[in-house]
Amino acid sequence: MSDPGTAAQMPALRLKRNEDRRLHAGHLWVFSNEVDTQQTPLTKFGAGEIARVLAHNDRALGLAYVNPKSLISARMLGTWKVPDAAWFAARIRVALALRERLYPEPYYRVVYGESDGLPGLVVDRYGTQCVVQIGTAGMELLRPHIQDAVLEVLKCDALLFKNDSGAREMEGLPSYVEIAKGQLEELGLVIEDGLKFSAPLALGQKTGWFFDQCANRRALSKYVRKGARVLDVFSYVGAWAVRAARSGASEVICVDSSAPALELAAKNGERNGFTIGTRKGDAFDVLEEMAKEGARFDVVIVDPPAFAKRRKDLPKALAAYKRLNQLAMQLLASDGILVSCSCSYHVSAEDLQDAIAKAARATDKHLQILELGGQAPDPPVHPAIPETRYLKAYFCRVTDGLK
Repeated sequence: MSDPGTAAQMPALRLKRNEDRRLHAGHLWVFSNEVDTQQTPLTKFGAGEIARVLAHNDRALGLAYVNPKSLISARMLGTWKVPDAAWFAARIRVALALRERLYPEPYYRVVYGESDGLPGLVVDRYGTQCVVQIGTAGMELLRPHIQDAVLEVLKCDALLFKNDSGAREMEGLPSYVEIAKGQLEELGLVIEDGLKFSAPLALGQKTGWFFDQCANRRALSKYVRKGARVLDVFSYVGAWAVRAARSGASEVICVDSSAPALELAAKNGERNGFTIGTRKGDAFDVLEEMAKEGARFDVVIVDPPAFAKRRKDLPKALAAYKRLNQLAMQLLASDGILVSCSCSYHVSAEDLQDAIAKAARATDKHLQILELGGQAPDPPVHPAIPETRYLKAYFCRVTDGLK
């Protein structure tokens, strides 16, 4: 790859010897301890500044944006062209082509960061409304180009920048939520396999909806028998619950700590012709209370927020997953189905499986793993970046211990 004149004027960021190997394998991140700070001090770069990344022997590797305040000090852009609106529009069109192949209607994650060649950027589409989430200083500096490109390619009537994720704090960025175009409806519409949902775009979790669980929610249907009782724990606005109701469940209860989320869950049920029960409270406390009450369910879904946002959180997280699954198993009727999820990258599929197995042993249950689901294809996995694969969903059969 040659270094054209448009990039030649950019400052250089030089790596230490052999620290370019991961980049050659396709990864896009440069960590601060991989930079030759004697020759190219990180402190000379502004947060988000674009630089030419060089190997120790001066071999040019590509353009990246730099943040001296972050552990990930540079993110490769896979180009020698300095990004502008046209560059963003071209990449978004490539990303959009996949989503339009996958989904008949415009409700999906259009851009998923590194996997779509746009590190630090997420774009979700809710019909004619779009939500953009910027997680890095480099993308924040390029926001005007991002805005122009999103509006050009996706033809949004309303555009929201929901820049309030925890990743921004690690990048030294402020949090804010801002409408960039149009009149954003308080509740956005989501259509998933014919089911219609309302999602709180500006005030809800993440960008308002969890598109990444779509395939797992679809997989749930075959495990719900007609007349089943289903419990949806950490339900948010009831996506799993409504799917279970349509699959034939006679009773569905949502558990969440947020009263507004539960109110929306009930309304989403009504919107699709189903009655959804709700129970507000801390999930662990509610499950313990239900066990004392003698409640039993044919299917229990536990889809918690990330328990391990950092590697050092892993031991506590694994203990929490074990306890959560143990409580869920205590509520299952004989020959029940447990759906156990984790969206923590630091918790591997093997880690979660081990936590579920320990929970089964603690409750004297016989566990059979029927299926392991991952994230839907609209947040695709980058083969060289394991961090882009994060979602796990175990579908398990739980019966009384074999005698």
